[in-house]
Amino acid sequence: MFIAMNRFRVLPGEEAAFEQMWKSRDSYLDEVPGFVEFHLLRGPSSEDHILFASHTIWRSKADFEAWTTSEAFRKAHAGAGGSKPLYAGPPQFEGFEVVQTVTPG
Repeated sequence: MFIAMNRFRVLPGEEAAFEQMWKSRDSYLDEVPGFVEFHLLRGPSSEDHILFASHTIWRSKADFEAWTTSEAFRKAHAGAGGSKPLYAGPPQFEGFEVVQTVTPG
């Protein structure tokens, strides 16, 4: 399993616009082999930003990498970088190979 995350430093006052942008867009992830699950996470606030992260779970790193070169990826990111600045800098990507999973029961 592979977890792909992007951390976003969202400008104060732009949280609702940022969340709405994510909730209203079509990600096309359900069309991609190996996609398991997506979460948009809201983290702590500081004086100059609110931390958000997109968290995507993939069956494998190869599945994630195939998505990044797919038509679904291009369609999902076609409107990225809209006219109003929402971020304090570019997103920061972090990728993780899962080494242990604990489930209930």
